[in-house]
Amino acid sequence: MRALFDLPAPAKINLFLHVTGRRADGYHLLQSVFALVDWCDTLHLECRDDGRLQRHDLGPALPPDDLCLRAARALRQASGTRLGADLTIEKRLPWGAGLGGGSSDAATVLLGLNRLWGLHWPRERLAALALGLGADVPFFIGGRNAWVEGIGEQLQAIALPPQRWLLLKPPIAVPTAAIFASPLLGRNTKVATLLDFLADPTGFRHNDLQGPAMAYSSEVQEAVALAAQCGTHSRMTGSGSAVFAEIGSEAQAARARQILKELPDGWSGWLGRGLDHHPLLDFAS
Repeated sequence: MRALFDLPAPAKINLFLHVTGRRADGYHLLQSVFALVDWCDTLHLECRDDGRLQRHDLGPALPPDDLCLRAARALRQASGTRLGADLTIEKRLPWGAGLGGGSSDAATVLLGLNRLWGLHWPRERLAALALGLGADVPFFIGGRNAWVEGIGEQLQAIALPPQRWLLLKPPIAVPTAAIFASPLLGRNTKVATLLDFLADPTGFRHNDLQGPAMAYSSEVQEAVALAAQCGTHSRMTGSGSAVFAEIGSEAQAARARQILKELPDGWSGWLGRGLDHHPLLDFAS
């Protein structure tokens, strides 16, 4: 196999996000449900025999040494392969959104190169390597919607009902460090269980980071209010600045499409659906 084209890297949203404590090393303890959505970047991978790794950006330029290149280097070193690759990225997911775009791109690189290079690594081995790249990357390797705990590394796959979503991203990129350092952030939300969530998902529609993010930027406040015009339970995902709302009717979907047509300059958005599993689930066993 010499090339793999049109590989999707889907976004994720946090259906809720609770900060339940803080470890001695400063990392925050979290609980969340990560849900895959069909807003995707697209990657194209082509094999090289000279061992070199090169990235080509079809959209906005990424940082010179981004997470995709780091993922490819880590897999090449750990596997001992002498092959390389050209990594071409069509970036659609916005940065600084809380949608996991960079982590998803890195996971798609790992899954794609696992097949392109003929490594046949099992999913658990890829996930272990992915954890060294970032807490969200193993989720995308896992390929299933998940209940998430710890600092984001403890994952338990769950089934979610079909759902339509409106996602909106204002121009501001909220710095994660500033939100977690905010004096407005509480760190003592009561610890819940997966059984609690499964028994009553409607009780889990709060993001503890949203208050600090809205205080940081009025654009986050504007996005939450805008999403609420056409959906229910609008809220922020991750540390922001993207927000989402549940779309439950065709009337709400029509209003969402109108909002997307009228977005101010610098805003981006998506009307789509949740995914039952990652499109590349069968790229690892």
